[in-house]
Amino acid sequence: MSYTNLLYHIVFATKRRSPFITNELRADLHAYLGGTARGLGGIALEVGGVADHVHILAKIKPTVAVAEFIKRLKADSSGWANRKTRGRFAWQARYGAFTVSESQVEKVRAYVRNQEEHHSRVSFEEEFKALLKAHKIEFDEKYLWTT
Repeated sequence: MSYTNLLYHIVFATKRRSPFITNELRADLHAYLGGTARGLGGIALEVGGVADHVHILAKIKPTVAVAEFIKRLKADSSGWANRKTRGRFAWQARYGAFTVSESQVEKVRAYVRNQEEHHSRVSFEEEFKALLKAHKIEFDEKYLWTT
């Protein structure tokens, strides 16, 4: 038997960062993302976000590649959201996935839970660049915001 605790802080935005995630859609979309994660064999420990992006703290099985997990999560939830919004919903192609230590789970959960308050002070662009820098991920800003 193998023993793993593969925790990821996953972030992805709507296409062109359009405010598709309305207040009416948000709770159901977050619940759908959690259910989809469960269906993929993962556990969504926390789901949060604002009108143009989501954050998910998830535990993923070692038999599922992170890229495949996120691809399926985005595809399934995009299809669901498209049905709810009459075809006006899409996710941006890119995403961020950052490993999380067990010792930081509660801190990341609180961060994901408090996205509305956080974004009253910080833009998504500033937040995402800060996450990349904190995880020492190099990036070229001219490619960062393309769909």
